[in-house]
Amino acid sequence: MNVKKRRKKSMSPPALIASSFVITILIGTLLLKLPFATKVPITWVQALFTATSATTVTGLSVFDISSTLTVFGEIVLLLLIQIGGVGLMAFAVAILIILGRKVGMKNRIFIQETFSYHSIGGTVKFLREILLFVFTTEGIAFIALSFVWVPEYGWKDGLYYSLFHVVSAFNNAGFSLFPDNLIAFTDQPAVIVILSALFIIGGIGFVVVMDTLQKRSIRQWTLHTKVMIYSTITLNGIAMLFLLIMEYHNDKTIGNLSFFDKLWTSYFQSVTPRTAGFNMVPMEDMEESSLLLTLLLMFIGGGSASTASGIKLTTFIVILLTTLSYFRGIREPHIFNRTIKTEIIFRSMAIAAVSSGVIFIALFFLTITEKIPFLPLLFETVSAYGTVGLSLGITSNLSPFGEVIICIVMFLGRIGPLTLFFLLIRTKKESYYYSYDHVHTG
Repeated sequence: MNVKKRRKKSMSPPALIASSFVITILIGTLLLKLPFATKVPITWVQALFTATSATTVTGLSVFDISSTLTVFGEIVLLLLIQIGGVGLMAFAVAILIILGRKVGMKNRIFIQETFSYHSIGGTVKFLREILLFVFTTEGIAFIALSFVWVPEYGWKDGLYYSLFHVVSAFNNAGFSLFPDNLIAFTDQPAVIVILSALFIIGGIGFVVVMDTLQKRSIRQWTLHTKVMIYSTITLNGIAMLFLLIMEYHNDKTIGNLSFFDKLWTSYFQSVTPRTAGFNMVPMEDMEESSLLLTLLLMFIGGGSASTASGIKLTTFIVILLTTLSYFRGIREPHIFNRTIKTEIIFRSMAIAAVSSGVIFIALFFLTITEKIPFLPLLFETVSAYGTVGLSLGITSNLSPFGEVIICIVMFLGRIGPLTLFFLLIRTKKESYYYSYDHVHTG
């Protein structure tokens, strides 16, 4: 009797991405629960929340980092941020490269999926370039920020603060060792420029960064790179202008600052929701119109294959172009003399729909479990899904159920709606088509 050997079914890239985040979060939770990781005892749920927030590079925290965690705990947090920003499996593949081991097809496919690389070929080289770029950028920023903070805080604290905030900024985490985040630095343009440059570069996407570095002419940039660069500049400029106008006379935020400090702070607050999470003004004191704009920026997020989350800027632009094309009577949306494929339009619509659904469901349950006003809950939920980390000061007031809900939202926001879709739904190709009919809409 012949016995057929069953091939072991390999894990799909989406499942591998999700499981790598789960493993990192669980290890981080265990490390943060060690007695020498905290100055005061924390619960398992608090440890899980903090590990999830760090691994998903969100930045929400149920306690003050500097007064609760020891140096060991802060280093654990820093490692979780770095691993979460680039990806656990990316580091695992990097170790194989360093050891001279062969990188199999499965790992190459994973790299392609994680960083939205255009082909299987050259993925190992691409990963090398990414990791080199990450550590080089962080190293340069670390030296630059040290020149600012070492004279102010001394060698030991100055270097440590610089390292922590550089890693946190580049990976769009938003964790800070200062109790008031970065509010004390509104009059220090050097700090604003260094940190904002880091989370803009980290959030724009590794594919875009590599494309701009490798191609000398703007004309040679891919359509994705052009859309990301021009849209980022435009959106940041518009957001900065509106925040400056809306907060100009608000004495609780930027009203008492000089004109140039108002400009710098408005600039910082316009770019940080995408999805850095640092803040230079008390978020709860901002005008409601400013908070509404911040909600939109958090929902949009950064670039694909980056350290940022949200629905992604390119998704937002595709939906916007499709809408404008419909009202203008244009059959297919186009930009930079290139037509956008129908597949991309459907994908963008699906991403926006799934993201809105996750936020709605989470917010619905939070309104049941928490005795907190609606706007702060909405802000917290969108911030968690966009892995931003901005809050109206309610994170520490969440119940254990609320903390678990936000943990789930942060996790789903980091792995992304497409990964969630491929995990839950088995796609199949239809070999037949139904006849067309009419449905009234609008």
